Amino acid sequence: MKFRLSPEQRQFAATLHELLGGADTAAAARAWAAGEHDRGLKLWRALADVGVFALLVDEDHGGLGAGPVDLVVACEALGYHAVPGPLVESAAVAPALLTGDRLTALAEGDLLATVVAPPEVPLALDADVAGAVLDLTGAELTGAGTGPERSIDPPRRLFRVPGAAVRPDGTAFDRGVLAVAAQLVGAGQWLLDTSVAYAKQRTQYGRAIGEYQAIKHLLADVVTRLELARPLLYGAAVAGDTFARDVSAAKVMAGEAALLAARTALQVHGAIGYTAEHDLGLRLTKVRALVGAWGTGSFHRARVLR
Repeated sequence: MKFRLSPEQRQFAATLHELLGGADTAAAARAWAAGEHDRGLKLWRALADVGVFALLVDEDHGGLGAGPVDLVVACEALGYHAVPGPLVESAAVAPALLTGDRLTALAEGDLLATVVAPPEVPLALDADVAGAVLDLTGAELTGAGTGPERSIDPPRRLFRVPGAAVRPDGTAFDRGVLAVAAQLVGAGQWLLDTSVAYAKQRTQYGRAIGEYQAIKHLLADVVTRLELARPLLYGAAVAGDTFARDVSAAKVMAGEAALLAARTALQVHGAIGYTAEHDLGLRLTKVRALVGAWGTGSFHRARVLR
């Protein structure tokens, strides 16, 4: 079977990249990390206007009634541009948990939702700004909890909210895994694109560093890993809500590809990659955090084995 995105899906991806490319998402992420949400919420409203949070909501509640493939298209773009906030929880997980007016508010972008799913998701992302804190049974937990707790990725503000039922399985959980895998592939693609551009500009001994075989081989390895991860990601999306094995396999491969892209980007950029001012740092920390989000590699490998 030959799989291709539809013209509408490709246009949706292009719209998101155009929107986010001119939105200074790096500044929004740094402000979000400092607890200043105005920039991020403005960006959230723009994403709601193009339908990101309505994708998996049925039409009766103001949604688009789209499917997992459309979700992957959106989350790849969100990961590419390092958009802050509980995106996975609101766009992918909450539509399977909320009902009635709360679901309509989610689709319209008026409600931010976050989710706790111990033991794989023990902390609630951005519970201080979310209007709904849920567990995977659909129960709403009261209060924002305690925090924020320290994260390797500063824009990921994590809160400990007691009372969540233990249920790391089912459609809502798998959609969260799928969305995180898509974010990882998107972040890996940004790291690759940025590294290639830098390798063409940075010179050493009178030549662009991208002309040296060592750099070419490093970048080629990243291309290969991303190209192997992407079919698994979209294959899991096509499988829909029936194969937990597929989303777990996609999460493992996406995490490995993004980690390789991060290590390679740091090698290509050299010392500048360690500076907090460079946007590379936002992706390095986000990739490391997302690899363990919604289930570690060990958890998902064991799931595939079962």
